[in-house]
Amino acid sequence: MACNCGGTAPQWPPQPVVVYELTLPDGTVRRYVTYQEADAANQRAGSTGVITAVTQ
Repeated sequence: MACNCGGTAPQWPPQPVVVYELTLPDGTVRRYVTYQEADAANQRAGSTGVITAVTQ
């Protein structure tokens, strides 16, 4: 049986990372890993911000 011990793996294109940006009316921009986190922060800020999905 062949061993795959530390050899070079095929190089796959990196997967895009999606983060959620919360932009508040005062210009503050915060990034969150999940939409739920961004939404919770927006609600704490009075639900006045805008959440957008950003691909990095």
